[in-house]
Amino acid sequence: MGELETEAEKTRSEIVSYLRELAEQLDGDGAVTLELGGKQVQLDPTNLVTFKLEGESDWSAGDTEAKQSIEFELVWWREAQTAEEGALDITTEGQ
Repeated sequence: MGELETEAEKTRSEIVSYLRELAEQLDGDGAVTLELGGKQVQLDPTNLVTFKLEGESDWSAGDTEAKQSIEFELVWWREAQTAEEGALDITTEGQ
């Protein structure tokens, strides 16, 4: 079992490039590699994936700024595996 959650400030253009690369990997049949903030994880999505999308604008009366966000989540199920069998492997760049 493992989890990768990280964040980094990027320009809109950098985010577009990242999402295009991810889309190209998803368009193939193999695993996808996620890299962000010096961490990396490789996952192997099934052909059928649940796609979740959330958009939010959070503010209260009197606020001068509103926090806005877009969240994407892809969910699928695979047989559980041990680390030796290829379970989720999180690495840090340079290792």
